[in-house]
Amino acid sequence: MKASLLVLLLPLVYLTSCTDNCERTTTYRKYTSVQLPISDVRQAISSGAPQPLIEPGKLYVKDQYLFIVEVKKGIHVFDNSNPSNPRAISFLSIPGNVDMAVRDNILYADSYVDLVALDISNPTAIKEVNRVETGFINGLVGRTYWSYDKTSMKIYDQREEIATTTVKTDCEGSFNILPYLIPIAWFGRYYESLAFADVAYNSAKAPTTTTPTTGVGGSMARFAISSNQLYVVNNSTLQLFDITNPANPVKGKSATLNWNVETIFPYRNSLFIGTTTGMYIYDVTSPAEPKQLAAFSHVRSCDPVVVHDNYAYVTLRGTSTCGVAGTQDVLDVIDISNLSAPRVAKSYPLETPYGLGIDYPTLFVCQGNKGLQVFNASNPLDLKPQQTFANVNAFDVIPISKTLLTIGKDGLYQYDYANPADLRLLSKIAAQPAY
Repeated sequence: MKASLLVLLLPLVYLTSCTDNCERTTTYRKYTSVQLPISDVRQAISSGAPQPLIEPGKLYVKDQYLFIVEVKKGIHVFDNSNPSNPRAISFLSIPGNVDMAVRDNILYADSYVDLVALDISNPTAIKEVNRVETGFINGLVGRTYWSYDKTSMKIYDQREEIATTTVKTDCEGSFNILPYLIPIAWFGRYYESLAFADVAYNSAKAPTTTTPTTGVGGSMARFAISSNQLYVVNNSTLQLFDITNPANPVKGKSATLNWNVETIFPYRNSLFIGTTTGMYIYDVTSPAEPKQLAAFSHVRSCDPVVVHDNYAYVTLRGTSTCGVAGTQDVLDVIDISNLSAPRVAKSYPLETPYGLGIDYPTLFVCQGNKGLQVFNASNPLDLKPQQTFANVNAFDVIPISKTLLTIGKDGLYQYDYANPADLRLLSKIAAQPAY
């Protein structure tokens, strides 16, 4: 009898042991609400000590200086007179910052609801000289949403983290309830939804040494400078600022655009504005009076744009954040010889394309975790692959003076592309893991 009871109890002992020892580890996104009094956001900005690069965002070049956004935290300043050895100078702490632009010695940066003007004539001692409200009271930065409540005078934001929780299980698959019931895999930050982004400028060439001067940014831009105007787009609006006096930006006219505006790229006397459903073309022959020339529609996807002569190059990426998941990823070549009637001239399948840049005849296309591709674009209707860098995380690029600057979540890479078929790595500013 005792032997029989022992045989019957053994499975129960095993199950109890299993329940005690089995564990389930779940990794998920954690969002924490943050409230910031507007008075804290509007503290005067000045140079601080250099900080580690953790979550790189937009990239901008002015003369020998390199500016890299730390998403929603501020701007890293580097002396890049020697691209083989960039030297950290300082860090500008700017709450809510994701973008910047430069006219002469004035750097414009967004800080939630404000456009801040900073004097960078001495890059080691940058100081705030002006500030003006943009009129934007909310925005998306990656997967996080912020808004401004004028009544409480507070910014309501979210902090995103990757959290890991380990719980005991019964070895049959059930487990304790987590703060978030559905674990979400980490795929990296989606930068394309930034509320502001990099100043788009004709990245094919460095700015000429004329007065006034502007810097060079990438293709994932929501700021653009043309003549005496700074153009800023948010999700649905084009807002103008008169910068005739660079240190005193004056808010001007605005134009309503379609929802989900993503990028803006100035070329000659035109603005090319990318949205998740198409591309707007505006004539800015009269800079303070932009006029719409065309609205070109495409499938719902993310679409940064760069332009050279009669062709616009547009990357379309069909992820869930850009529109319809599963949409084909392509590089479209758009014939813009008639600005009022753009048309697709050629499409090239291309896996997960992000930002791009052109220094004719060389075209550079970022592919996120898939790396960077280099094409010969002598004939836009017959692009020839020249080189692929699969081990680089590439979000956006700036080709300038035969140096290619490539930014991604793992940091900044600089290449010598004097020979476009054989790029040579010059340096890397590594980003520390965010989580």
